[in-house]
Amino acid sequence: MTHKSGFVSIVGKPNVGKSSLMNKLVGENLSIITAKAQTTRHRIMGILNGDDFQIVYSDTPGILEPKYELQEAMMGYVKVSLDDADLILLIVELEEKYDEKLFEIFKTVTTPILLVINKIDLAKGSQVKDKIDYWKNLIKAEEIIPVSAKLGTNLELLFSAIKKYLPEHPGYYPKDDLTDRTERFFASEIIREKIFLNYEQEIPYSTEVGIESFKEEESIIRIRATIYVERDSQKGILIGKGGSSLKKVGTEARMDMERFFGKKIFLETHVKVADNWRKQKLKLKHFGYLE
Repeated sequence: MTHKSGFVSIVGKPNVGKSSLMNKLVGENLSIITAKAQTTRHRIMGILNGDDFQIVYSDTPGILEPKYELQEAMMGYVKVSLDDADLILLIVELEEKYDEKLFEIFKTVTTPILLVINKIDLAKGSQVKDKIDYWKNLIKAEEIIPVSAKLGTNLELLFSAIKKYLPEHPGYYPKDDLTDRTERFFASEIIREKIFLNYEQEIPYSTEVGIESFKEEESIIRIRATIYVERDSQKGILIGKGGSSLKKVGTEARMDMERFFGKKIFLETHVKVADNWRKQKLKLKHFGYLE
């Protein structure tokens, strides 16, 4: 039996449904999902195994023009992901227009591209066919596949196409691996997701989560986390009156962690100020964004 294996990079502008799509394709909630753009900051790998294949998906930050050091680091993850890829899934949403500046990179890419039009559950009339015709002349893609990551529409079709373009190769990871990320990473991402869901404006974008300790015992995991913000005023908003806001985030994160890790969780959270951390290379290095 021939075995196919390869790296499939999921790329596109912010908020087009890249994380939702990877979670659906892998069958696990590995990437956090919110309605806010730029939720994904790292490159997150999700590994799907079968008897005759291994697909290593990469969820990546949304493609944008960087305005500060954190966004530069995020775009670095996208570039590395494109360089590594055996196949690129370029995700666009139904109403999206071609952006010459951001999509210029795909003109020189030699890796096969599958163009995926997401959110077709919102389509009216002949909109899906019209959009396929529109993108045909703009992106050099092997195939254009319309899907709804939300409803799971056409994901079998997409999966078949992905397998078709994978090279013959042994698996890169053990067959029982689901991701290349650590449990600490997922604990921090779950907390960060709850911050995105519970706060408005700049607060979610100004926060970073560090896991100070992760101790797994027989029946419980004890986690101590520090949430970093950029300014003192943000610290007060994050904590809330009498600690109520932080307590809500902690409770929601703990419940999600218990589902994710399949164990009882004791979660302790603290808030600290790290001045303008998004714009300082040294602090980004400390938080694991730079080598």
